[in-house]
Amino acid sequence: MTGIPLTTPYLDTGADQLSFTLGRPEHPALAVRDVTLAGVDVQLRLLGASHQVLAGPVRETVACLPGVEGGLPDSTTHEFDDWRYHFGARVLHCTAAGFTERVAAVRARCESDPRSLCGVFPGSPDAVTALTVEPHGTGLRWRTWHTYPQSRQIVATQTRLEAR
Repeated sequence: MTGIPLTTPYLDTGADQLSFTLGRPEHPALAVRDVTLAGVDVQLRLLGASHQVLAGPVRETVACLPGVEGGLPDSTTHEFDDWRYHFGARVLHCTAAGFTERVAAVRARCESDPRSLCGVFPGSPDAVTALTVEPHGTGLRWRTWHTYPQSRQIVATQTRLEAR
């Protein structure tokens, strides 16, 4: 399998439309993957507006949200109960060939990992939102990719949740 084929078009059409929020309620999901790692229940949620990760005390949403201004922080750190949370994001600008190659690598990575979730939006096999989670140190690390074929942009995020 190279990703879950989705019938709903994505709501965000460019990297600048994505916003980062913590603590939002669950949004309707197109697909969900539940895993438990390092004693923490994690839910990877694929939204039509991008993604949501629920992990322990964290509710991370990176999405195009009504009433929330777009723009992702390069980096941010927060404390939750006995956990330290660190989020980072970057936007990759690719050539046509480089974009297709990178998207294929993301899809291949997710295909063989039961702790991943990858959705392919209608219109292009390169219109993908993908999430993966793994144990890391004293906690977890998850990564996400949001791909935009029309602009050949890839938004890559990486989050760490570590016990303090």
